[in-house]
Amino acid sequence: MLVLWRLSSLLVALALVLVPRTHGWSKEGHVLTCRIAQGLLEPEAAAAVENLLPDYANGDLSSLCVWPDQIRHWYKYRWTSPLHFIDTPDNACSYEYSRDCHDTNGVTDMCVAGAIQNFTSQLVRYREGTSDRRYNMTEALLFLSHFMGDIHQPMHVGFTSDEGGNTISVRWFRHKSNLHHVWDREIILTALADYYEKNLDSLQEELVGNFTDGIWFDDVASWEECDDFLTCSNKYANESINLACKWGYKGVEPGQTLADEYFGSRMPIVMKRIAQGGVRLAMVLNLVFGDSQHGFAAAS
Repeated sequence: MLVLWRLSSLLVALALVLVPRTHGWSKEGHVLTCRIAQGLLEPEAAAAVENLLPDYANGDLSSLCVWPDQIRHWYKYRWTSPLHFIDTPDNACSYEYSRDCHDTNGVTDMCVAGAIQNFTSQLVRYREGTSDRRYNMTEALLFLSHFMGDIHQPMHVGFTSDEGGNTISVRWFRHKSNLHHVWDREIILTALADYYEKNLDSLQEELVGNFTDGIWFDDVASWEECDDFLTCSNKYANESINLACKWGYKGVEPGQTLADEYFGSRMPIVMKRIAQGGVRLAMVLNLVFGDSQHGFAAAS
């Protein structure tokens, strides 16, 4: 059974937190994932999301999609820190929920796949108008939206000894970085600067075009395949560790300079994962808030 985490009230300071360090896709990556998802919502789901967002978000889910990164070191939310990633056995290039989804103390279900399952289960109760104080639906929405982005970042399902590439120091063109940060942010920022004049709207337009009538159009149906979403997060985690092995770690040595070749070959993967995360987040929200909830089990 999934661990039920007690959630307290959403603080008014949600959108005002000033913590510069991010974990997971960069701000830009999470914003893109949530924008793509919100643009694919059916009317009932769109209304539910807008109802759950605080007034100061002005109906924009993406404005709060970085919030779980910003509060993870607050005392109140420190328990959420292990939920952003999965550590897998070094060089195994595989993921197993029973083996890998736990925190450093061995507490089960404490990983990004477990978090997605838990918060999805909580949101199923929204249509019931639940008064169960264990669940804060706004927080559940924000956590689910953020973690759907995290699980699609390949290095968030990485090797245990290097913390998903965090301890592998490299240079990104002319400045110091680490392998995890390269995938979190460096590739996205370099793409924005080189190809989109630092315009996030232009990048979003191209990503959406790629799956609505472009190069990924024929792939979208397979992205959305999910008989039981409470296990589909495991599928996404397996995709990520496979990509981390094949494209993240491969050929990288500590201290190495990563530049044009690495950027050019990895950028399409990063962009596709952002798009997949957005499409899949929309799928889940449409199922959770729509008329049919086939395959979903409410938290109990």
